[in-house]
Amino acid sequence: MNPHLETSPHCEHRIKTRAVMLGIAVAVGLVFAWRWHADQAAAADAHPNARAPIRVETAVAQRRDVPIYLEGLGTVQAYYTVTITARVDGQLQKVGFVEGQNVAKGALIAQIDPRPYQAALDQALAMKAKDGAQLHSAQQDLQRYVVLAPQDLTSKQTLDAQRALVAELQAQIKADEATIENARTQLAYTTITAPIDGRTGIRLVDPGNNVHATDTTGIVVLTQVQPISFIFTLPEDELQAVSRALAAGPVAVTAMSRDDQSELDRGSLALIDNQIDQTTGTARLKATFPNTANRLWPGEFINARVLVETTRNAVTIPSAAVQRGPTGVFTYVVKADSTVEVRALQIGTESGALTVVSQGIRDGEVVVTSNQYRLQPGAQIRTSDAASPARAATTGRAPRSASAGGAR
Repeated sequence: MNPHLETSPHCEHRIKTRAVMLGIAVAVGLVFAWRWHADQAAAADAHPNARAPIRVETAVAQRRDVPIYLEGLGTVQAYYTVTITARVDGQLQKVGFVEGQNVAKGALIAQIDPRPYQAALDQALAMKAKDGAQLHSAQQDLQRYVVLAPQDLTSKQTLDAQRALVAELQAQIKADEATIENARTQLAYTTITAPIDGRTGIRLVDPGNNVHATDTTGIVVLTQVQPISFIFTLPEDELQAVSRALAAGPVAVTAMSRDDQSELDRGSLALIDNQIDQTTGTARLKATFPNTANRLWPGEFINARVLVETTRNAVTIPSAAVQRGPTGVFTYVVKADSTVEVRALQIGTESGALTVVSQGIRDGEVVVTSNQYRLQPGAQIRTSDAASPARAATTGRAPRSASAGGAR
């Protein structure tokens, strides 16, 4: 007999041990399965129609003043923009500003070599002095001729010629004064000052270069950013509301970041443009902001909220509580027993996260703001509010939820 085909006593013992352990494990599993099934059956017998409450978030319908905003996208523009250019030819001796510096009106921007223009002014002054001396001499001669003429000691032709000479010299003096004024103006142009309060940009010309009155690039661009302007568009259908608001008084405008999360500044509406763009059906509007914190920069794209109306003492609920179905607008209202019912609504305007309800909800009622897709009339709910709906009903006060939001 082959010794490898024989089963040793040790192997037989191991096989028996494994069989016993497997049997014990199966028996224990059957016991646990029977106990679980028994517990489920008992629970079903005790509560045949019970379902786990649905976890939701709720909010309270409240009366409040609701601001009505119109929103538009636009571009920030400088209140004034001035390109500082040379008005006379010459060498740029120095610049009197630091790039990015705020300068006051009248501050030195640049200095052009004034010597040629000072020399022209001195020459004009000298010419006037010369012509003035000649005029004085001609006037003295004229007085003598006037005295001698009655005695026929001078001819009428000589007297008329002298009068003409005096008139000519007087006209020359006026021409000299105009030349002097022009020379003074040209000399003044060599000193360039800021025409407005504003912020300087990048320097476009360095000292030592020759500048010309015909240059178009300029020396620097000066922009006034306090206050600052904002140009944006609104649909033509909304212009009537804006016009009514303007007729009633100043219209507040809030500058918001592109994501509508940060308020940048508050200002007022300046005007509505005098025509509508027929290709887009929109009109341009201009607002002005003080920009004291320099949070707005020319060329920046931002959103604008125009306050056209404020609805007083209106019943409001969060917009998240408003649902739309085949039969219209509705919401789920929480009853005192923590169940929900469907309530048809008539809504008004929507402002931010709030919706004005004109009919269907009373002040103080609790509405569901999340997980509505899991609900049906009579469903049991569970909330994380500090006060339950039942407690709110008995105390006369509904729980306030953080999701109720507020008017912005």
